Amino acid sequence: MPKLKFSKENLEQINKTVQQAESKTSGEIATAFIKESYDYAIYELIFAVICGFLYFVIMMFFVYEVETFIKQMFWDYSNNYLLLFYGFSTFLIISIFYFIANISMIDRIIVPKKVMKQKVKERAVRHFMESGVYNTRDRTGILIFISFLERRIELIADKGINEKIPQEKWNSIVENIIQGIKSDEVIEKLKESILECGKILEKHFPIKPDDTNELSDDVTILEK
Repeated sequence: MPKLKFSKENLEQINKTVQQAESKTSGEIATAFIKESYDYAIYELIFAVICGFLYFVIMMFFVYEVETFIKQMFWDYSNNYLLLFYGFSTFLIISIFYFIANISMIDRIIVPKKVMKQKVKERAVRHFMESGVYNTRDRTGILIFISFLERRIELIADKGINEKIPQEKWNSIVENIIQGIKSDEVIEKLKESILECGKILEKHFPIKPDDTNELSDDVTILEK
């Protein structure tokens, strides 16, 4: 599981950056972090079972050696001891590799990239709806959704923004944050990206005299 710990100072920096970015635009910027967008348990289990199966197949070539070893340990040897050894050791291998599969680096290897992309997208859209980013007055909210295990970013813009700004405009911003995750500079890269979002929004959605802050400027830390 990837670590997701930010100091109070980090969170305040993001908050102030969002305020600064929104100071000249009627657009709203929301940010959210999550450790992982899906638990991927089924893929971890499949990986562990395959490893267990390979172990069992390999060990079948050493039946004589294993049986000889067990006979030396027990005076009252029976074939049941050999079966117990193979059954228990295979189960142990599956358990060990299931534990290993929960390491973030391994997860990123065994889970198909297409699956990770889809799961992050689904979780981001869900938060986009649940947090009310879709429900601003002029439909000018955007969500920067960061999923750490997958090292993926989803930048979702509401209808009012999509009508004027193509998704391609946000690609460099997304890539900048991804590089921040990989280089452990996520706070700095996120602040840069938030300010860049503000500049883009300002061109198309300048601030209005009656503008109100419709969404919280605080970063949302999601547990699941």
